Amino acid sequence: MTRVLDVIHAALKIVLGVLVGGLLVPVSMQVLSRFTGLIPRYIWTEEIARFCFVWMIMVGAIVAVRDGSHFDLDLLPTSNNRRTEAAKRILVNLLMLVVALVFVWYGWKLIEFGWFQTSEIAALPMNWIYVTWPLAGVLFTVFILEKLVRDLSIFMARAQ
Repeated sequence: MTRVLDVIHAALKIVLGVLVGGLLVPVSMQVLSRFTGLIPRYIWTEEIARFCFVWMIMVGAIVAVRDGSHFDLDLLPTSNNRRTEAAKRILVNLLMLVVALVFVWYGWKLIEFGWFQTSEIAALPMNWIYVTWPLAGVLFTVFILEKLVRDLSIFMARAQ
């Protein structure tokens, strides 16, 4: 299962890179059209840049959950005991799991709300934008469950 999640994680990193590159195109077009007369002012570039930014944030958050690279705040003192540290990580991951499930639940409601909507300028279906929330919630959940399994095995192991 870890190999499958590794492949998903690698694919998400590639998607993140493509989104960053994709964000550069409309933003560069906006800047060039605003400050030079080289290209005409395209109004759709602002909307596409915003949509790329939304996807970039959500995919970046998914990658950060798997990497463990999202910011955190240490409130509890560190311990040399592996089981204690695993218990703290289990608590944090359970709280993150609650947030992930909120993303799934309300993200689905957001998709239902925007199912027949289109964006104003580019006429893109809004469900392609709104799907980022439940998709992120599902992948958050999968990656958090992977961490919980690992930490529970550490916590349940007999003290050595």
